[in-house]
Amino acid sequence: MGRSSAFDVVIAAGGVIGSSIAYHLCADPAFDGTVAVIERDPSYQVGSTARSAGGLRQQFSTPVNIEMSRFGVEFIRHAHQTLAVGGDAPALNFQEIGYLFLASAAGLPILERNTVVQHAHGAATEILSPETLRERFPWISTEGLAAGAFGPRDEGYLDPYALLMAFRRKARELGAVYLNDSVEGVTRLSGRVTGVTLRDGGPISCGTLVDAAGVRAAEIAAMAGLDLPVRPRKRFVYVIDCRTPVPGLPLMIDTNGVWVRPEGPQFICGVSPDPADDPDCTDFDIDETLFNEVIWPTIATRVPAFEAVKVVNSWAGHYAYNTLDQNAVLGPHPEVDNFLFANGFSGHGLQQSPAVGRGLAEWIIHGAYRSLDLSPLGYARIVANAPLAEVNVVSPHFSPPRRPASSSAESIR
Repeated sequence: MGRSSAFDVVIAAGGVIGSSIAYHLCADPAFDGTVAVIERDPSYQVGSTARSAGGLRQQFSTPVNIEMSRFGVEFIRHAHQTLAVGGDAPALNFQEIGYLFLASAAGLPILERNTVVQHAHGAATEILSPETLRERFPWISTEGLAAGAFGPRDEGYLDPYALLMAFRRKARELGAVYLNDSVEGVTRLSGRVTGVTLRDGGPISCGTLVDAAGVRAAEIAAMAGLDLPVRPRKRFVYVIDCRTPVPGLPLMIDTNGVWVRPEGPQFICGVSPDPADDPDCTDFDIDETLFNEVIWPTIATRVPAFEAVKVVNSWAGHYAYNTLDQNAVLGPHPEVDNFLFANGFSGHGLQQSPAVGRGLAEWIIHGAYRSLDLSPLGYARIVANAPLAEVNVVSPHFSPPRRPASSSAESIR
């Protein structure tokens, strides 16, 4: 039997976002259509999902982002049942270690305002004074800090590849077809998409096209004559050994955006580059400058035990970075109503994938969001050039950190 040349829904790319949409569509009893997921790298070695740090947090400043993560954590807690295939339950390895956002005196009002919004939407964020920080985390230096915001539950990290594979396996069991191919063209007739052209498989027609192509999202949109302000931006993760234990370290974000968390017996850390030095990029070359000049001095100042560490591994991955406001772009284009966006997550895609999958599936089946209104993340704000302000992003301020006097850059290599 030959491959079908027509599907009700075609999803461009099968990473964690595309596979979540496929799963939620096929799992909905109200959907009786066909789904094809076009994925050019079924090994997922170079995709954003598998190279993610796997973070999950409730500490956002906008209600829609908080609510998406609220659903995400509940979904992940039950995924061993929901996404089981043939009795084989996925092990997502959710580590509920919490997030700790640190604030200077200048940043404290923002932290406090964010916490009010988070509490209103069910998050358990606590504002900790410097004294309480030292009591709860004896290894921390509170120099320059006014407070920290800590999420004692529903925050931490999970295995991103395991979540992706769980969505993919369950979607396939429920009937989704995965094609090892690449979308190279989009056919549009007036105000509707009628099909796509694949690199190897030629043309296939579709009733709805979902652009879930991550760093390639703008390319897919352009094939339909649409503009999308999503660009590929490279990010680094460094793995370090430390000779001194740092018990109970949460995922900690310092005032300049440097983050660090445990990873088994080791630690991983990173920081976004200066926005003035963050070009579009799709390679995987490693740059150690950020670690030597920004990350290590920061974590060694904040956690004196990190004065003596050794980088034992590192990798690069890519954000699908929304240059308008670093928030997702979801739902239909106003002029091409069967072209749906699921793009621009800017590092939040893994934790938002359950809510995005559910929401886009609802839109495709019912023509509206039913469980959670995702319209604040719609394309209309792109047209209006009206950013949705999310102030609780992990981004750098680049105030020069103090390098520990007792150490040198050479001592950590």
